[in-house]
Amino acid sequence: MVQSNGLQLEKKGLELSQEYYETIGRPVLEELFPAYMDKIAVGLVGEGSECFGYDDMISMDHDYGPSFCIWLTKKDYEVIGEEMSEIYDALPKEYGGISAKTHRTEAEGRRGVLEIDKFYRKFLGARGVPEKLPDWLIIPEHYLAVATNGKVFEDNLGEFTGIREQLLGYYPEDIRLKKIAARAITMAHSGQCNYSRMMRRHDTVAAVLALSEFIRAAISMVYLLNKKYTPYYKWMWKGMKGMDKLTEVRTILKKLVDVGPNRGSWYTNEWNTYQIELNRNDKVIVMIEDICALVIEEMKNQGISNSSSDYLEEHAYAARHRIKDDTIRSLPVMAS
Repeated sequence: MVQSNGLQLEKKGLELSQEYYETIGRPVLEELFPAYMDKIAVGLVGEGSECFGYDDMISMDHDYGPSFCIWLTKKDYEVIGEEMSEIYDALPKEYGGISAKTHRTEAEGRRGVLEIDKFYRKFLGARGVPEKLPDWLIIPEHYLAVATNGKVFEDNLGEFTGIREQLLGYYPEDIRLKKIAARAITMAHSGQCNYSRMMRRHDTVAAVLALSEFIRAAISMVYLLNKKYTPYYKWMWKGMKGMDKLTEVRTILKKLVDVGPNRGSWYTNEWNTYQIELNRNDKVIVMIEDICALVIEEMKNQGISNSSSDYLEEHAYAARHRIKDDTIRSLPVMAS
């Protein structure tokens, strides 16, 4: 039995999907489409918490249940796509004691018989791996996470998996450096600078907005330094678990959110006027600096920066300086 935040699942969706395919789906396909079994790719990849392995009992209230994806080339889809879709739709809607929940309109096309080119175009805006460096910057990072998550159960042809493996090879290094530079300067401005400036002004709404920007940028930075695509925002923190680098950042972020801003520490005479010193009475400030120090250390370990500054903006420009492509390097440092 799987434990997830105190919630229980008898079986994760990815495991359920593979069993459903191997027990129910494959025998039917082998009987009706024997000539195409070496041409199809089958698995569970795409949108939905189960594709990331993050599903729990809460996930089961919508767009959930026994299902899988079948990917065909454009040529094969034109020949058998419609017929195979009808067969797929006729498969049992219940397996292992779990029934398929009613699907929302926005979830249409996530499962069933899909065309390889259209699957990748949906998330990448192209039929496969971007051909030009600037094209990588156009793709939302969580779509890259979605296009490469889950599991491929079988793919004898190899076309779907070939694109998948190229994407899993991660960003070209110039693109990674560009994104690291953008995250570094965002962390510096929102966390090391503007959070305290807003708290000094007693503008807690703006301070919390700055803190949220910092948290999001810090998490994204951890993914970039681990060479992992950042998922949709609600899974960003969860997905940090088990990473090889900057494991401490996840723990500190949890403490930071639990503690929250200490408004009282900014209502003393000492902090009523502008000062450049850090107000370490607000533990959020301390944790922001701790996270930035860890990020700086890892950037140095990876040869991205050699700056001795403890302010991340300096390391942002160091990262940009290492970009080889003139077009990418010339973009505004915050653009990503």
